[in-house]
Amino acid sequence: MSFAKEVKLEILEQEIEDSIEATAFLSSLFHACGNLNKNSEGFSVDLVTDTKEVFPFVDKIVKKLYGENLSLSISDDHIINKTIYYKISFPSNITMSILTDCSILEQSTEGISFKEGIDGNLICDDSSKIAYIKGAFVGCGTSSIKLSELGSKLPTTGYHVEFASRHHSFLEGLQSLLESFNIISKISPRKNIFVLYIKDSESIKDLLALVGAVTSVLNLSNEMATRGLRNIINRQVNCINANISKTVEASLRQVEAINYINKKIGLESLPEDLQEVAVLRLANQEESLDELLKLSTLKLTKSGLNHRFRRILKIAQILKGE
Repeated sequence: MSFAKEVKLEILEQEIEDSIEATAFLSSLFHACGNLNKNSEGFSVDLVTDTKEVFPFVDKIVKKLYGENLSLSISDDHIINKTIYYKISFPSNITMSILTDCSILEQSTEGISFKEGIDGNLICDDSSKIAYIKGAFVGCGTSSIKLSELGSKLPTTGYHVEFASRHHSFLEGLQSLLESFNIISKISPRKNIFVLYIKDSESIKDLLALVGAVTSVLNLSNEMATRGLRNIINRQVNCINANISKTVEASLRQVEAINYINKKIGLESLPEDLQEVAVLRLANQEESLDELLKLSTLKLTKSGLNHRFRRILKIAQILKGE
């Protein structure tokens, strides 16, 4: 199950008792995943979703507010990318009432028109704003976040939550709602739609907490901690590997210089202090300077030992120059 799906199910576990909050939720859901059609008999509306659990949640709201039940069917384009989509249909006798109450349609002396954006009367307080954001997430919220499986896999994705819609005005209104809770988002076009997205992990956690997805907040926090620990370990391993590489490279240069000197003039021609470290290195070609000091009887510091090897390298360079 995807991370976004888990968040949606957490939202749908929370009942909405207040009628104003319920209307705000429905309005957002219509904007996010609704289909509005007009025919000779009037308007018809349905919701298309890949989350089957949306049906009983919305059906309960409509039953309470309008006394009618909804119907559930598989959408005509029921399988897209191996995902089944469901269609939630509303009874024709309450369609106009619901669409008007949810500020989807507006009646005036000039007739009936589609109302873009978010009606401020629907989001009069924080509770109704949160309900609207919940509806948006359930209707069109997605995420590329992939939680590690038992902490054993390193996810290749970052932290990303987005809302996609054909209506820019809807996303602009949603962006303003999020900003009122200090959650910053951005909107960009993508092919024939618009996308509102959040990439900051802390902002995503704030969003999840806002819509009451407590378990998802904890899971995301654990994931962030796991990834952070992995990054620290990886940096340490990389540092250790880099140090090992440097040690090996330095040892190879030292052994090469010692062998060259031995071939050219013999190690006995070196000063006594350099002869000691040359023999020590030849006998322990893979050891670091620290290990050489432990293996030797020389009363030297690491810096002093390194200085003697630099002198040996210098002598080899001079001989090669000759």
